[in-house]
Amino acid sequence: MLRRLPPLVACLAVTAGCTGDPGAGATPSTPTSSSAPTSPAPTTPAPTSPATPPPTPEPAPEPRLSVDDVRPRTALAAVEHLAGTVGPRPGTTEAYFRAAAWAERELTASGWSVGRQRFPTPAGYSWNAPVEAGPSVNLVATRGERRPGEPWLLVGAHLDTVPEAPGAEDNASGVGVVLALAEALQGRRTRLPVVLVLFGSEEPRGPGDAHHYGSKAFVERMSPADRRSLRGMVSLDRVGVGDVVPVQTVLVGNDVSTGLEAAARRVDVPTVLQEGESSSDHESFADEGLPAARLGSTPYLGYHSTDDVVGVVDPAQLARVARVVAAWLR
Repeated sequence: MLRRLPPLVACLAVTAGCTGDPGAGATPSTPTSSSAPTSPAPTTPAPTSPATPPPTPEPAPEPRLSVDDVRPRTALAAVEHLAGTVGPRPGTTEAYFRAAAWAERELTASGWSVGRQRFPTPAGYSWNAPVEAGPSVNLVATRGERRPGEPWLLVGAHLDTVPEAPGAEDNASGVGVVLALAEALQGRRTRLPVVLVLFGSEEPRGPGDAHHYGSKAFVERMSPADRRSLRGMVSLDRVGVGDVVPVQTVLVGNDVSTGLEAAARRVDVPTVLQEGESSSDHESFADEGLPAARLGSTPYLGYHSTDDVVGVVDPAQLARVARVVAAWLR
């Protein structure tokens, strides 16, 4: 007869894996990793740097001025307004200041910054008619920033007339070409920065040197750096009559007159060089040793008279002069 073993001894005899009675203090087995469900470890997102904006593209350079960019119609419209609407405008009169205000608006509309340069003008006789003393003004138009000492060019025309003359040819024609150039230069580049000036009180108020008050005031106020860096000044004075363009200098031909003649050849415009001519605002610059010349001055019957009306001006001659100046600037 077999003797019954105690329960714990019997269990050990059969298998070492038996745990016996849980109630007797045995420890339950732990499941293996292959059978236990696991949770993914929390992850921390990698830091991100702010997005780098794409580089700003360089602005495209402005196209170069072309002689075909200048609209003769703009010049003729200025002649019609100044001679037909404003009329006679000696440099110290209310009519002159109305003309200046209108021209300033035209320049501003073409994208130019316009400064006013006031100066005194004496009383006197202008072509046998009395004129009163008083202030006058130059309009100085610029584009962008021109650094002191940077080479530059100037194109100017006088805005005033003698008493009684509507001044279509003398000198709404020159003013008209300046305004047409201002319009054409919007968004266009030239070989050097350009300053446009409409001068006051150019017409004589007596014999000798009693004239060109506006351009004298401009030259007097030029800084030494501007004097050194000016590469050329052109006065447009009576540029709407004839079929040949006069190129005038005070003494002898200079770099400006030579450059204008070369520009005229490039655009097939005939010219004639006239030396020893000082009857315009270029004289104020030349007297100070600055490079200057004049375009215009073909004789005509209505000179300094009530007959200087719009019909005197030939649009084809305005176009020739505009092309010459544009070719010189570009």
